[in-house]
Amino acid sequence: MTNLRSVGIVGTGMYVPEKILTNADLEKIVDTNDEWIVSRTGIRERHIAAPEQATSDLAYEAAVRALKSAGLEAHELDLIIIATVTPDTAFPSTACILQEKLGAKKAAAFDLSAACSGFVYSLATATNFIKTGMYNNALVIGADTLSRITDYTDRNTCVLFGDGAGAVILGEVPEGRGFQSFDLGAEGSGADLLKLEAGGSRLPASADTVENGKHFMYMNGREVFKFAVRVMGTATDDVLRKAGITKEDVDLFVPHQANIRIIQSAMNRLDLPEEKCVINVDRYANTSAASIPLALVEAAEQGRMKEGDTVLLVGFGGGLTWGASVLVW
Repeated sequence: MTNLRSVGIVGTGMYVPEKILTNADLEKIVDTNDEWIVSRTGIRERHIAAPEQATSDLAYEAAVRALKSAGLEAHELDLIIIATVTPDTAFPSTACILQEKLGAKKAAAFDLSAACSGFVYSLATATNFIKTGMYNNALVIGADTLSRITDYTDRNTCVLFGDGAGAVILGEVPEGRGFQSFDLGAEGSGADLLKLEAGGSRLPASADTVENGKHFMYMNGREVFKFAVRVMGTATDDVLRKAGITKEDVDLFVPHQANIRIIQSAMNRLDLPEEKCVINVDRYANTSAASIPLALVEAAEQGRMKEGDTVLLVGFGGGLTWGASVLVW
């Protein structure tokens, strides 16, 4: 058997739309207030895509920055994976639309749907393509335009979500660096807890589905919260064990940015001080698949990771799904 290659991140990029929707703005359109939102979620503002912007547009901006960071041209890409639950269209994939926009002529391209866990799922997928030698360079993007499926009359959910895209380039790295382990999982019994009910083959779009708000996201917040706290713990334990390290070895924790209370619960379990945790939920809210890459890219750009640091990524989302990874920077 040939030796498997070490795979890591060789370039990063991110993009968020210009428009910012603050809690004060939301107070004007729904019965809520800043104190209530901040105390329960930690969110102060979120970025909202312009009417003419689709998910592929957000992904493109992040991709261009990531390619520049990696010193690569688009035509050198072998693979493009976009993790998203808000594709431009049901098909073709948003990754194919992006491939054309970038001019990445030789890249295979597909979307991956695992909601907020999608970026980690995509990292695992691309890593194995490169590890085995099938491909050399992969562009992995988490991008979502959740404002398109958010009901701004529902005060329980409309405060939680924002739009954005985070991109990384994966390639071969020196031995001992890069991705050390992954832990992916699903709990389909919780499928109804977080969903977009209409628009698929089960419930095609109709006047009735539109009138009854079936094209907006539904979330059972209480149950999703309980799942998140539980799975953030178990996934972390499993992925650290697979990497052969302990929580004391973690230099930086990059969790899914859904809710400050879930993040704090995970930090307490790991005995991690706040300076070892990336938190930007206050500025971007929950951006689904874009959440972890936005946090990871910001941390990289701020110099919070130095070569050899052990980075822990953990996400959870609709499906229900979870994904965790240990990365040596």
